[in-house]
Amino acid sequence: MVQPKIALGRTERLAWLRLIRSDNVGPVTFRALLARFRTAEAALFALPALAKKGGRRDFKIFPLTEAEREIDAVEAFGAQLICSCEPDYPPLLAELEDAPPVLALKGHAHLADQPTVAIVGARNASANGAAFARRIAAELGRRGQIVVSGLARGIDSAAHQGALGSGTIAVVAGGLDVIYPPENRELHARIAESGAIVAEAPFSAEPQAKSFVIRNRIISGLSQGVLVIEAGAKSGSLHTAHFAAEQGRDVMAVPGSPQDPRCKGSNGLIREGAALIETADDVLAALEHRVQTGEPGVPADFAQAIEMPSESELERARDVVLAKLSPEPVEVDELIRQCQIGAPVAQMVLLELELAGRIGRHRGARVSLIVP
Repeated sequence: MVQPKIALGRTERLAWLRLIRSDNVGPVTFRALLARFRTAEAALFALPALAKKGGRRDFKIFPLTEAEREIDAVEAFGAQLICSCEPDYPPLLAELEDAPPVLALKGHAHLADQPTVAIVGARNASANGAAFARRIAAELGRRGQIVVSGLARGIDSAAHQGALGSGTIAVVAGGLDVIYPPENRELHARIAESGAIVAEAPFSAEPQAKSFVIRNRIISGLSQGVLVIEAGAKSGSLHTAHFAAEQGRDVMAVPGSPQDPRCKGSNGLIREGAALIETADDVLAALEHRVQTGEPGVPADFAQAIEMPSESELERARDVVLAKLSPEPVEVDELIRQCQIGAPVAQMVLLELELAGRIGRHRGARVSLIVP
């Protein structure tokens, strides 16, 4: 049963922020902790003991003073922190198992409630590619679509510029207040005024290389579909397209010259089954089934309680699970089958190991052993 959306008070909001900022707590682990302990405050209290059972004795919880400082800084910036249980949280994003539990947003949160389409592509875009992105974003905006992108150079910036008059959402890889790239300072300010800027990273955090890949799942998660315009063979835009496919979103691409390396990845998406896009009408046709079927779907229920195994069950399972893990990622369901243990037992053992920093989680519900 899906829990109703609720607005959190400051105490529980601080607990949510402290929990997701604590060591080794990612979105999937956060959801598991909340399902087990029902509130973030209760989960925080349990963290050190869980990490100790996983093999770590020096676990530290994110300090209350730092959480208070972050919330105050976000509010002073004219923004807000929205938790995934709250009414203003983007509904499409809330469907995802790895949706950010806490999202910083500046601007108009209601834009994410409207039909959305992501436009992404090459940072070193051609003049024609950027012009096309700007035109199709403007046309989609006039047709009722909110354009989502990553505020990067090239195609992303052109898409945002085209959609400024109708509404656009920028997902940034660093903190909400960090302007990257620097030349997008004015565009950043204009989007904050008429659209929305969202960030998963802590306030004032500088973006790292891995931050952009993590950010890309939010771009696709906010959108009904992702349109790729110019993407090389190793373009980050392909990550966004792959996230979209995994999330059940539509993947679309604009065909380009086979002689232009900037189009190798986007042309490859079309060969793999992405919808070929030449006009805004093509985009709307590709997304039409979502309007007809009433998507988006039901938000994931992070608060559904899970069964708590006995300590004797967990004790027996810990060595079995560790023996089956390796640096090569394995699907959790396969791990459960081979270990011949129940899902609640496996979930708790993996939770302990992750908090201890001994396993990593990967796309496709996979886990791997972290070798020191």
